[in-house]
Amino acid sequence: MLKRIAVSLLAIVVCVVGLMAQEANFAPQGHTPSNIDPITGIDTIQYLQDVVVYGNKPYGNVIPSQMLRGKQLERLNSHSVADAIRYFAGVQLKDYGGVGGIKTVDMRSMGTNHMGVFYDGIQLGNAQNGQIDLGRFSLDNIEEISLYNGQKSEIFQPARDYGSAGSIYLRTRRPKFTGEKNDNLNVTMRTGSFGLANPSVRWEHKFTRNLTMSLNAEYTYATGQYHFRYRKRFSDGVLAWDTTAVRKNGDVKAFRAEAAIFGTTSDGKWNAKVYYYDSERGIPGAIVNNVWFNSQRQWDRNFFAQGRWQQRVGERYEMMISAKYARDYMRYLNPDTTLMYLDNKFWQDEIYVSSANKYTIKTDWDVNLSVDYKWNYLNSNLVNFAYPTRHTVLAALATARTWRGFKMQASALFTHVNDRYSARSAGVVLEKHNKHLNKITPAVFLSYRPWQEHDLNFRAFFKRIFRMPTFNDLYYTDIGNAGLRPEYATQWNVGALYQRYNDAGVLSAMKFSADAYYNIVNDKIIAVPSGRGQYRWMMLNIGKVKIRGIDVTARLAFRLPHSIVLEGGLNYTYQRAQDYTNPADNHDGGTYKSQIAYIPWHSGSGTVHAAWKNLDFNYSFIYVGERYHNSTNILANHEEPWYTHDLSASYLFNVKKTTLKITAEVNNIFNQQYDVIQNYPMPGRNYRIILKFDI
Repeated sequence: MLKRIAVSLLAIVVCVVGLMAQEANFAPQGHTPSNIDPITGIDTIQYLQDVVVYGNKPYGNVIPSQMLRGKQLERLNSHSVADAIRYFAGVQLKDYGGVGGIKTVDMRSMGTNHMGVFYDGIQLGNAQNGQIDLGRFSLDNIEEISLYNGQKSEIFQPARDYGSAGSIYLRTRRPKFTGEKNDNLNVTMRTGSFGLANPSVRWEHKFTRNLTMSLNAEYTYATGQYHFRYRKRFSDGVLAWDTTAVRKNGDVKAFRAEAAIFGTTSDGKWNAKVYYYDSERGIPGAIVNNVWFNSQRQWDRNFFAQGRWQQRVGERYEMMISAKYARDYMRYLNPDTTLMYLDNKFWQDEIYVSSANKYTIKTDWDVNLSVDYKWNYLNSNLVNFAYPTRHTVLAALATARTWRGFKMQASALFTHVNDRYSARSAGVVLEKHNKHLNKITPAVFLSYRPWQEHDLNFRAFFKRIFRMPTFNDLYYTDIGNAGLRPEYATQWNVGALYQRYNDAGVLSAMKFSADAYYNIVNDKIIAVPSGRGQYRWMMLNIGKVKIRGIDVTARLAFRLPHSIVLEGGLNYTYQRAQDYTNPADNHDGGTYKSQIAYIPWHSGSGTVHAAWKNLDFNYSFIYVGERYHNSTNILANHEEPWYTHDLSASYLFNVKKTTLKITAEVNNIFNQQYDVIQNYPMPGRNYRIILKFDI
């Protein structure tokens, strides 16, 4: 132990000495290097000769992620995680409008349920419907958002991380202290359009050098009311109506609280977190049949406690233990008796444990074995409910190797699922059922850097994965179909990445990437009418979708005279996501080879950031091209393109030990009237003021 500590301290000393030496070598004329005593002129550095530091070669990502972090996240005119994710290439956001509207994400047209969302490294679960509402995760406590296609390019992870077609990783803020400080306090207040009042507070404390904690609480209130203009045309182009109204029943009251503790040891680290979210919101509903007001309400209470311990044993072996318990409650109320009175309540529980074990065969060759267990249970007040329980065991075997300019990663995921449920009638259990599933799914990732002097990387991956039907798909009373099969996704991707950084000169950084992909989704789970009329539905496996697309990203950063920093970024996505379910349905107005609902052919975003001293200016632009709200691509289902322009400016004040940052935002500057989802009008021009105090 003492030997390892001595080697670690020596490595730190060498790094510090190297950095100081660099400062001395590149100091401009007329400037005295920090290592030269200004009085005596003597070099104060004591140089060490012939020092060799031993360690494992770091393994870079095979498929780099799209990432927003730190100051870049703050600069975006975004209130929630869902708002920020709009700036990633290949992502479609389903937004049902307003501050409290539900927001889900679909990556590369494979469906929301194929997207895994991870909070501090552990997946957020929803066995009931498989969808995570990203609108409830504020950016106030988020340090980094990463998006991976296929899976995270790091084999040392739980088996659950291998089980999605795409992944979003949310990393919360970790306490950081400068100098002798033991406490950090941040108070933020947001206010603006829609009656928004959004105060939050974050306190960080350092107990010892190896033990810190953070507390974060936030309250959100908004009336959710905004004016909108709504126009409807018949299929022949004749204007049906053109009116202005106020969007109502979009109010929200939400409280979020988090507590976390972080610890480090000589060869490891650990953390534990408790999370609680409580909200009541109105569901504004769709504007159909000249109905402009809806009275549906939804209540959510989400709680989870999770922890992770990571430890290195010797020079070759490293282990990671993760555990989580989650309890979610949801109540949906539809008091409108002209439709159907509903007051549905759901309770779901989850227990999750994981063990990941990485062994280094050589400095450039690692293997990992991860085993996870997950238990889910769903309870409800629905009549004749099935009360399902699901046991899931996952085992992932993965390897990563670097060889010359190649980086290679391969994995195989074994999944065992056991569902237990009961068939009931009039509250009486008729019979109990057991269902088993065993599947093995592979993934292979490869990147190649042909020239070490140029940071140009070519990459490719293949992955076969599936998603289980949700409890609602299988067991929802009168709708679920217990005979559903899993929904499979097959992914191919090829691409290239070039990046360059320059410590001197006007152009300080550039980054370009392009990817072409081909995805196939088989046995797609969809709802279809059952019986006569449109009043009874059933879930069936009848879908097949083929997706071809291109993602292009570009980033540039400039250093201009007078200490001006200018940064810009562009994302562009082209997609053909076609329905290949039924070749016989290829007549005019049929769905065969038609673009699937809500997937645009063209979409993109752009950002510009300019900074001068304590002043920041930010501009962002989002564009979504034409699309259809139904897989029947006819004029009546056509949706026009929409776009938004957002501006913000902020100024930083320093008053003794307190920092005050004032930000003013104008969103949707040109008051664009648009729907992300048909008949769910989005807000027009709106404003927000943000005050942040750091002590």
